[in-house]
Amino acid sequence: MNRVLGILLVLLALTFPVRAQNTDDLRHGNQPPGSVQPSDAEGNLYACQHEWAICNRANLSPSEVVKVAVTDHQRNVSNCREGIKPCDPSKLSDAERTALAVADHQHNVMACNDGILPCDDSRLTPSEARGAAAAEHIRNLSDCKGGVGSCDSSRFTKAEANDVRAARHQRNVSDCTDGMGLCDPSQLTPSEARDAEIARRQHNALNCKNGWSDCDRTKLSEVEAREVDAADRQRNLSDCRAGLETCNYEKLTEVEVSTLASAERLRNYRACLQGYGYCDRSRLTPEELKAIPNPPSVPR
Repeated sequence: MNRVLGILLVLLALTFPVRAQNTDDLRHGNQPPGSVQPSDAEGNLYACQHEWAICNRANLSPSEVVKVAVTDHQRNVSNCREGIKPCDPSKLSDAERTALAVADHQHNVMACNDGILPCDDSRLTPSEARGAAAAEHIRNLSDCKGGVGSCDSSRFTKAEANDVRAARHQRNVSDCTDGMGLCDPSQLTPSEARDAEIARRQHNALNCKNGWSDCDRTKLSEVEAREVDAADRQRNLSDCRAGLETCNYEKLTEVEVSTLASAERLRNYRACLQGYGYCDRSRLTPEELKAIPNPPSVPR
């Protein structure tokens, strides 16, 4: 009896530190995994510096109050500069307010020059306004040449308007040559129209040779049609050799059928001989059967 009682006392002694540690962990809730603080005071300071809900500012020492105030001030400065709430400008020093105003002004200048983010033109200096207008003009010229975004051609000089027309014409030539849907054949010169027609025929012949869906056989020449038929036969023969479902045996010639049959007989013999792959022993010749070992009996 005394021995059993002694064992129970030892177990209780081992369990108590674990429960005490768990209780201490609960007092430090809302902490990130792996964060262990040496004491309750330091844990409370850490929580207050990170604005956690478990922070108790009444328990901070005078030196800790100063540390938290410094952290709060730095966070407010960062929020104001990044445009993140909460931001209290009244808590900034004169130097910090000046730095914030400089950064905010520069951000607005960049927004006006880039034309992406909202921009307040009224806050620009005359020199900055001229720079933003020049940047917008270049951006509009690029959009007009590339055929993207909005295009206002009314503000172009004569030379710029000529450049835009040349760029648009060249883009239309490329679209017609590449077979794009945006092609306008009426804008092509006779020479460009001939080149575009040749390119389209070449694209169509290539599509037909590759067996792609975008193929118009009625536009093939006699030579191209023969080449496409030869490519179709070769592709079908390859599919049949690989045993693919796309194989059409009706399109095979007698020679191709004989060649495939010979290759299949050899494959079947090797599969039976090596015991690997599909084997049909009924297709073996008597001589081949003699070389094939008997299949092992399958246990039931």
